[in-house]
Amino acid sequence: MNHPRWFFHPIVILIISVVALGTSLILYIYWYLEASIGLQRLMERFSLDADQVMAPQTWVVILVLSILVGVILIGFLGIYLYGRHTTRLFRLQHNFINNFTHELRTPVTSLKLFLETLSKHELPPKEQHKYLQLMLTDVNRLSDHIERILNLAKIETRHYHHQRVETNLAATIDEFYQKNRHLFGGGRITVHPPQTTMGRYPVNRGLFDMLLMNLTTNAIKYNNADTPTLDIYFRQTRRKQQILFEDNGMGIEKKELRNIFRRFYQIGRAENRTAKGSGLGLHLVQTIARIHGWKVTVASDGPNRGACFTLILPLTESR
Repeated sequence: MNHPRWFFHPIVILIISVVALGTSLILYIYWYLEASIGLQRLMERFSLDADQVMAPQTWVVILVLSILVGVILIGFLGIYLYGRHTTRLFRLQHNFINNFTHELRTPVTSLKLFLETLSKHELPPKEQHKYLQLMLTDVNRLSDHIERILNLAKIETRHYHHQRVETNLAATIDEFYQKNRHLFGGGRITVHPPQTTMGRYPVNRGLFDMLLMNLTTNAIKYNNADTPTLDIYFRQTRRKQQILFEDNGMGIEKKELRNIFRRFYQIGRAENRTAKGSGLGLHLVQTIARIHGWKVTVASDGPNRGACFTLILPLTESR
């Protein structure tokens, strides 16, 4: 969680607001008494008209008091907005903890059951192999969840130290899927070659692989099609290089699109529908993109109509 600067803390804002309110009352009393006495003496000395002298002083008092009242209102508004933000973040964290606990408990329970079965029964080698494969799947699930938490902590505390290397992104993406295709069993992933020659980009390879893994895992995991598919396209505009990740998955409702990259956010949680995942994958994608100076966007025509995530990079010269 990113902590705000001390002067944005609600207690500090409240103290400033109260001080401003007290100051306005004290100044009002002081100015009223001092100005009234002083002006009265001035008018008596120079035989001035009271209306001509008092009017400007009154407007000054009104102006200053209006500014102080404005500060007070802004302070209370800041407290209200900060309270809403804190409440929303607390709710998201609460949802994340509940869901993440479930995500951890499920493979642990499964592993316990398989281990008890293997320890109490003599099973034929074929059955043993079946149970071992299921256990390995559960271990991989646990490892994936833990890895996401650790990676997020490293990235957000700037402890992820790796050098960037000038990289051909098209070749890197194709290489990534060639090496990891076995991790996305049952899915069809196609990397379409770019129509024009792409420039090279300074890339942190470890972070970029993490970005690709999260986008691909989401495309395959959140998918009800008989054959989940992910197509990667390269598109170049006058000033930008775009990399599109287009899937045939469950899609995203339009009202969810603006929240999809928020930390801990899970689609369907707001309506108390079943939500999957930890709510960290897409937040990691956005964070990694920002670290590289890129932008990531998402578009979808709605539920069951797939989604398209787009990496937007500055255009570089081809080399």
